[in-house]
Amino acid sequence: MQILVLGSGLMGPAAAYNALADPRVTQVTLADKDPAQLDAARARLTPLLLNPAQLETVVIDLADLHAAANLIARHDAVVAALPGAVIPLGVRAAVAARTPWVDLSWPPQEELPTLRQLVEDNGALVIPGCGVEPGLTEIMARYLAEKFDRVEEVHIKCGGIPARPDGPLNYRIVFGGKRLPLRETEAHIVEGGALRPVPRYSGVETFVVEGVGEVEAWHQGFMPWLLELEVFKNIRLGTQKTIRWPGFAAKATVLRDLGLLSQQPIDVDGVEVAPKAVVDAVLYPHVKMREHDRDLTIFRVEVSGVKDGFPHRRRIDMVDRYDETLGFTSMARVTAFTGAIVARMAAGGDFGAAKGWITPEKLLTGERFHRLVRELAGAGVAFTETVEETMRLV
Repeated sequence: MQILVLGSGLMGPAAAYNALADPRVTQVTLADKDPAQLDAARARLTPLLLNPAQLETVVIDLADLHAAANLIARHDAVVAALPGAVIPLGVRAAVAARTPWVDLSWPPQEELPTLRQLVEDNGALVIPGCGVEPGLTEIMARYLAEKFDRVEEVHIKCGGIPARPDGPLNYRIVFGGKRLPLRETEAHIVEGGALRPVPRYSGVETFVVEGVGEVEAWHQGFMPWLLELEVFKNIRLGTQKTIRWPGFAAKATVLRDLGLLSQQPIDVDGVEVAPKAVVDAVLYPHVKMREHDRDLTIFRVEVSGVKDGFPHRRRIDMVDRYDETLGFTSMARVTAFTGAIVARMAAGGDFGAAKGWITPEKLLTGERFHRLVRELAGAGVAFTETVEETMRLV
């Protein structure tokens, strides 16, 4: 089995490492447009591998469709750890190569209709949003929901934060890149089975995480494709919130209200510049991950409803921390490991004849779900399930 990992930033090396931990994998190719970043990733991975010869590095520009498709065609599946703007180039190459594409993220919204149609028309398999959120959050939500006779509410909370808050936002960019994950657009919740817009950064709630302390969560936006599943079609309330250290939402709201998160260019002394680009450039030195920084990922999925005629509630929690032994961030572990596991499933034919643009919660069910959980547990990413049920005394 041969796996291609595209992107050698924070996520790609972790995906490559996880893939090579599988004895069925004989070769992993780590590819990037940036030779220096690729060399750094290889130098970092080599001491961790039992057989470094199984890791190949390749410089590739995805804008060259022919070269990209030829590279992808040599492999049984692709893990994409790319900036959103580059994803469409890779998907087109994977379709041309007829190789399953597992993406840790999503392409730009405006590209989706064309890409989905291309994938469907060519009988390709693309699994988008296959990281922690989106990805594990929706997978776990479906797993819980299927234990109910009727699901009434779904509440998802997830976020990556620095282990010790510091700096102006008490935040570090744990996913990679130089752009802050801040947006001015509205978020969405679900009410009565339909999406309803709410202000982003609203709905702030605080809660205590054991071993971490008090954190906050605010509206980031319910993943609409969950409503395609029968178990979620008539939920009364559904929310999806991002976790940060307390105070983040208030600061982000000020930036938004001042227009500083706008992507619309404005004239500044004759120069057209987007306010968000300025914010990213100014704040990056204060929010980038430094050599000594450590991160953690917090995850909570709650489902409530009715089981056997009685109220029923289930919750899955996870707290994952920076890996001091391997040097992988927690966000890389929970995101890239998930993508790599699913890519190996695709490469091994575990999804059968599945074709099309398919989000992971539609595929990771039954034994495939349990395999994913087992493999993550083997890598030290552990989940706990809490059950609250009501029964009649007789």
